[in-house]
Amino acid sequence: MHGKSMTIEHILTLLAAAPHRITTLTGDLAPAQLRIAPASDEWSVSDVLAHLRACADVWGGYIARILTEDVPAIRYLSPRTWIRRTDYPEQEFQSSLQAFITQRIELLAVLEPLPLDAWSRTARVTKSGSVQEQTVRSLAEQLATHEQPHLEQIELIVSPA
Repeated sequence: MHGKSMTIEHILTLLAAAPHRITTLTGDLAPAQLRIAPASDEWSVSDVLAHLRACADVWGGYIARILTEDVPAIRYLSPRTWIRRTDYPEQEFQSSLQAFITQRIELLAVLEPLPLDAWSRTARVTKSGSVQEQTVRSLAEQLATHEQPHLEQIELIVSPA
C-alpha cells in the first residue's frame, strides 16, 4: 500500500471495516483475555485498541479542522503522546470498542458525502520544525493504512499459530 495512493472508495472501505474486524476477532474472548499481552514487551488487544482510538482522535481531529478552517496551521501531536492524556488503556474493552465504533461512524458520516474537491483541502502540519502539507485524503489514507498492521496484530494475539 505504500508508494501508490489508494482510491477514496478503498480508503472508506478499510475505515468502515476496521471496527467490524475487531468485533469479529474479539467477540468470543473474555475481558481478561483481552488484557493479556503475548509477551512482556508487546501490547494486549486492549492496548492495540487504545492506540487505534488515539490515532483516530488525532488524525480525525486534523481532518475535522481541515474541513472547517481554510488551510489550518496544525502543530503535530503524536498519538502516543495523546494517549497519555486519556484513560483509553485502562478502559473496559467493550466500552472502549463501542467508543471506537461510534467515533468511526462519525468520521465516515463526514467523509462519505464529501465532494471530490473537499478531499484535497489542506493543512500545514508542523513537526520538529518542518512543515508538511496534509490533505483530508492523505490523513484518511494514513489512518486506514496505519490500522491494517494493527488489525493483523490483534488477529495474531487472539489466534496464535
